[in-house]
Amino acid sequence: MSSSVVAPEFFSFTNSHFNGQLPVDFIDYLIGLRRHLHRNPEIGYQEFKTSELIRTHLESHGLHVSGPHAQTGLYVDICGPVDGPHIGFRCDIDALKLQDAKRTNYASQNHGVTHACGHDAHTAIGIGLAINLHRIKSDIKGRVRVFFQPNEEGNPSGSVPMIKAGVCDPLEALYCMHVDPTLDLGTFGVPEGQVTASSERIRVNIYNRTTGHSARPHKVKDTIWIATQLLSQYYQYVGRITDARNPSIFTVCMIGGGMAHNVIPSTAWFEGALRCLNEQDRTFLLDYMARTAENFALTHGVKIDFIQVEGLPPVINNPTLGKNVRSCIQELYGDDAALTICVPSMGAEDFANYLEHVPGMLIRVGTRSSKATSYPLHDAHFDIDEKAIGFSVELMTRVILRHLNSKISLKNGTP
Repeated sequence: MSSSVVAPEFFSFTNSHFNGQLPVDFIDYLIGLRRHLHRNPEIGYQEFKTSELIRTHLESHGLHVSGPHAQTGLYVDICGPVDGPHIGFRCDIDALKLQDAKRTNYASQNHGVTHACGHDAHTAIGIGLAINLHRIKSDIKGRVRVFFQPNEEGNPSGSVPMIKAGVCDPLEALYCMHVDPTLDLGTFGVPEGQVTASSERIRVNIYNRTTGHSARPHKVKDTIWIATQLLSQYYQYVGRITDARNPSIFTVCMIGGGMAHNVIPSTAWFEGALRCLNEQDRTFLLDYMARTAENFALTHGVKIDFIQVEGLPPVINNPTLGKNVRSCIQELYGDDAALTICVPSMGAEDFANYLEHVPGMLIRVGTRSSKATSYPLHDAHFDIDEKAIGFSVELMTRVILRHLNSKISLKNGTP
């Protein structure tokens, strides 16, 4: 992905300090970056050209880039002239295995891969933030690390090797943004407390020693039928063996088995995700599902593997960082732009892994302004109002400067 986006050495900034607004040519540059990334999406751990583009643009503006880490991850540190807190901002860079259904001049040119979760926008925001902070580094009272993480959509996620590489070791606080097509352009969601559910990837394999004829299923162990019966059992658990007041959900998104319409296969399988807001429910459901699979195997005389792939804990925002974010939104865009989000999403975010090491804050960015920008995340038509990119860089610049100037310290415990 050789970048066709011009990386000028100079934009029409009025001075070397931040006055709250970015010049139009700089915002246009970031939008161009986002469109280039959208045309050229790459899936997790294969974001080599994306990583190259990030490095090229950051280095062209005088930043020293560290990496690759976790195969395609990168980071830059922006150091101010005086000591202070060391805080971070995380971006994800991977796309989804999904065919782009949009009809735009920046639609994906990579068949079967699409930025349908906004990571192209996140990457552009991260590049813009790093360049802007580097430009005003004389105002920075401490150090800021902006890092770009691969494979957020995968499991196990790219956050794990990034953490092992030490990306968050020096950090005292960490911020993150995620686009949100349910919020209007110019608004930001400030989730309080728990932001997302936990998520566990579940795969179930059913094995029999032989195949059978579709006309005589009673003569063989029908693996497809057993798989659908087990799947149906799992779908009934939430609200029956757990308290319906505690949201949980299990959804199967892949199912397979067989190669002919009239042959009962010797194997069948399905795969999905269990998501819970309550930790006790998560533990209980995983155990119950595993025991159900064991019982099905005994009842039907087949072998069943219940496989739980390493999952994600919930994202839980730090309240002190939340207050800082809310104040900055109100200062820049007014009180109505800061939207309190009290109900957690049943989605998951691997930002949660970092929060087991450092206090953090996930901010939702409103990107909806028309029907075209209202499609949900992971929809084949997903798109954003790109003005949100400039708003996000402006906001995060203010958030970081205010954090450092206020000397917010979370070293001795998370409030």
